[in-house]
Amino acid sequence: MNSEVRRTLEALKNGEISVDEAMLSIKKEPFKDIGYAKVDLHRGVLQGAAEVIYGAGKTPDQIAGIIGTMLENDVQTILITRFSKESAEYVMKFHKLDYRDDAKLGIVGEIPEPSGIGRIVVATGGTSDLPVAEEAAVTAEVHGNSVTRLYDVGVAGLHRLLSHMDEIMSASVIIAVAGMEGALASVIGGLADCPVIAVPTSVGYGASFGGLSALLSMLNSCSGGVSVVNIDNGFGAGYLASMINHIAPVK
Repeated sequence: MNSEVRRTLEALKNGEISVDEAMLSIKKEPFKDIGYAKVDLHRGVLQGAAEVIYGAGKTPDQIAGIIGTMLENDVQTILITRFSKESAEYVMKFHKLDYRDDAKLGIVGEIPEPSGIGRIVVATGGTSDLPVAEEAAVTAEVHGNSVTRLYDVGVAGLHRLLSHMDEIMSASVIIAVAGMEGALASVIGGLADCPVIAVPTSVGYGASFGGLSALLSMLNSCSGGVSVVNIDNGFGAGYLASMINHIAPVK
């Protein structure tokens, strides 16, 4: 069961809200049509997490309007991805915003306390992969996860990765972010006993073909338990890792 409905039912059980209030919370308007966007207000009910705003291609006015609509409908934490600094500065005139320049992300509201069953590790091959890795890490944090960052631990200096075996072996999910030949995901997959989400990045020289080489290497990984998201898709990796980290153990 997703977290939003669970919180409502637990509040009802504890006498914190009435039956009518609980029904109203669950039956609230599923989306709000504001002309240029249909803001999904039932995403949290269906998927357990509020709609995320994809900033690229939207005007600052549109982003500010969508944020306002979500706030009016009691969305507690709002994430904006692929969000330029210029757009963020404009939106800050209307809403309190935490902008992360390295990840090109904006956060409205408080980052929740971790509610996942374990810890997510985000590892990068090199420092050049950091923007994609931070997109993944912050996405996971915004969705209620404890995150450990292991940056610049690529296979060119394997001892750097091996010095973090405690973090690797205790993780519930690992996100491996790498460009070039993308070997990091296979190496981590051979060391870890948890799911590994591989993120190819567009970092690399000419024959890396803008991340295609890393993508194909990761898709062809011989390590079991490795899945792959699209090139530079840190958000997708962070979101998927959060879903895995919130699967309740079978009783």
